[in-house]
Amino acid sequence: MVGSVAAALPLSTQLIHLFAAVLLLLSFAMLAQRRVVNLVNLFAGQGAALVACAVVVGYSTGQPELYTSAAITLVLKVLVLPYILHKLIGRLQVERDTETLVNIPTMQIIGILLVIFAFVLAQPISQFAGAATRSTLGIALAVVFLAFLMMIVRRKAIAQVVGFLAMENGLLFAATSATHGMPMVVELGIGLDVLVGVFVLGIFFFQIREQFDSLDLRHLETLKDD
Repeated sequence: MVGSVAAALPLSTQLIHLFAAVLLLLSFAMLAQRRVVNLVNLFAGQGAALVACAVVVGYSTGQPELYTSAAITLVLKVLVLPYILHKLIGRLQVERDTETLVNIPTMQIIGILLVIFAFVLAQPISQFAGAATRSTLGIALAVVFLAFLMMIVRRKAIAQVVGFLAMENGLLFAATSATHGMPMVVELGIGLDVLVGVFVLGIFFFQIREQFDSLDLRHLETLKDD
């Protein structure tokens, strides 16, 4: 029964669902990773899934501006930002494992609960959406929640920045799959803000490393006593 329903969906819708599943699996993989380098590589993988999704949605809906959106995502999230983050990791020498507030199995269980909550939260809206949006909206919200969880449980600054960028991936996926893309001016503005933000945070990382010889954000708590 499930197979016949899936077969009845257009190929473009099935591909969007596939990319949504890949995006969600990559989010869980980011929760399970302890090495910062692997987190950046998984973030680039999320960017590649977003590029593919934008191309499919642009082709199926006949909106050529989504091809431009896919190109921007490819340059920014697959090439430029991962390159900058890898350079920062090399300069700061933080390739080693990252510390977490809770262990990996507990994070995975919390992540599964967040996915269920995201689907329940998106259910009322999904009832009024099309076939391509019903499941992808819940997945997009789940990606945002999982990225937020990663920001909470990670102690290293770079890992938290990757979590913030992954959260933005979830929002971009929701805009692409549910609303067929946001206005190009808005998307360019967001992309520029993210790029500038990474540069500013890179400078911030070097300042933390120079002051405390570590990127553990717990050291910032000592500033309250000064």
